[in-house]
Amino acid sequence: MQRRTLLKVGLGAGALLTLAGVGMAMWTPGWTKDGLSAPARGVFAAVARAVLDGTLPEAAAEREAALAAHLRRLEASIAGLAPATRQELSELLAMLSMAPGRLALAGLGPHWADASVAELQASLQAMRLSSIATRQQVYHALRDLTNAAYYAEPATWAQLGYPGPTPV
Repeated sequence: MQRRTLLKVGLGAGALLTLAGVGMAMWTPGWTKDGLSAPARGVFAAVARAVLDGTLPEAAAEREAALAAHLRRLEASIAGLAPATRQELSELLAMLSMAPGRLALAGLGPHWADASVAELQASLQAMRLSSIATRQQVYHALRDLTNAAYYAEPATWAQLGYPGPTPV
């Protein structure tokens, strides 16, 4: 091997290790002992804005209150999952919280909180229609958890025309 090639390989390996170190420093688990981490809450709040568009209140203060209540129900739902499933979801949310993961899995350029509803919906639609099974699974996990937590609240049943359970 020539000296110049060896130097190039060394510099490339050093850059790769630096990037890996920065990535590990930025890694925040999506689920902690206290519930969803702040970055994971941001991911689910953005997904909720896109998936529940048209069902959330129009007024900003009411919409934020509805999203906060939704995130509390979502945390309760996730807490009931099997530990291994929670761990997988935690890792997924950690990846989606970082720019490289967000770009690779969701195809979303702007940060979750900065994306418009149209951008979020386009990203979710691209994941749903992707030829890559992992992206489809990410879409279904995010959408299904969001819908389950939102429509588990009796106050939202009227939107579906569901009168509630029949008394026994």
